[in-house]
Amino acid sequence: MSSTIREADLGGKVTPLPARAAANTAVPLDRIARNPGMKLDLGFMESVRSVNRSALERRVASLTKRRSIKADNQAAWLLRAIACMDLTTLNSNDTEERVRRLCAKAINPLRRDIVEGLGIAGETIRPAAVCVYHPFVATAVDAVRGTGIHVAAVSTAFPHGLAPLSTRLQEIEASVRDGADEIDVVIPRGLVFGAKWRELYNEIVSMRAACGDAHLKVILGTGDLATLRNVMLASMVAMMAGADFIKTSTGKESVNATLPVGLAMVRAIRAYFEETGYLIGFKPAGGISTAKVSLDWLVLMKEELGRPWLEPDLFRFGASSLLTDIERQLEHHLTGHYSANHRHAMA
Repeated sequence: MSSTIREADLGGKVTPLPARAAANTAVPLDRIARNPGMKLDLGFMESVRSVNRSALERRVASLTKRRSIKADNQAAWLLRAIACMDLTTLNSNDTEERVRRLCAKAINPLRRDIVEGLGIAGETIRPAAVCVYHPFVATAVDAVRGTGIHVAAVSTAFPHGLAPLSTRLQEIEASVRDGADEIDVVIPRGLVFGAKWRELYNEIVSMRAACGDAHLKVILGTGDLATLRNVMLASMVAMMAGADFIKTSTGKESVNATLPVGLAMVRAIRAYFEETGYLIGFKPAGGISTAKVSLDWLVLMKEELGRPWLEPDLFRFGASSLLTDIERQLEHHLTGHYSANHRHAMA
């Protein structure tokens, strides 16, 4: 990237769309305006491109060491983790029946004895969404109809993003027609390595338009991007192009969501908010499989961005096995004993 960068006005415009009601929360979040995007401002990107890795790592270490959540408080935070979860199955051997089982688990995420023991029988605590490949969108939509659970589809040649743009856009449109109200797209990482910010911006603007009313989550594939500077700049381009969420990983990279990468991304979100006034969601995904790790991420969001980012409209976990460990931890909270994984049904 040039040391002197001028603002680039592409002449394009992202049309604002109405805000969507939050899932699984009584908090009236419809006051959160949906991000309309902005023109590609390379000057603004230049101002945020410097990232101090050692400082981020020290900050992360301090957060996870000095914040200890125990007993009833821990149980409450773990229930919040469930409400902020995108329960996911993205395997080559997925079937319609497996997706239906996943949806059944999303509708009833905790065993009845755990629900009664925690005294939450009158509450509706469910994952915010189920996340599946396009061929299973219609199955998932039918399975969760009327529950308030969203259906997210991974699109745009997931996980590599290397199909022609026209093909990727057609996949988005097909998923929206089948009922997906959230679309998780992947970016071609080569555009970041080549600093082809204008091309990346244009692609994401096109993806946003193809989504229509469905919310757009942009997956950066941070494990492939090599540097935190690349992560910061790619995050900013995605938000400028109209992303509703920025997401760390596909879960298929050799390195997926890490707290230092997450901290860089949430600070990009904060910088974008300070510049535009729009609140952008964040979704770490890949490798988040234990209740303890989920607490670390929740603490990060609370400390860096504040209470609004503990709601599913602004924070999601991309997870498949995390729910099982949370259920085990909640049973331990009630009984003092850990149960075997097979006692907690999953797809």
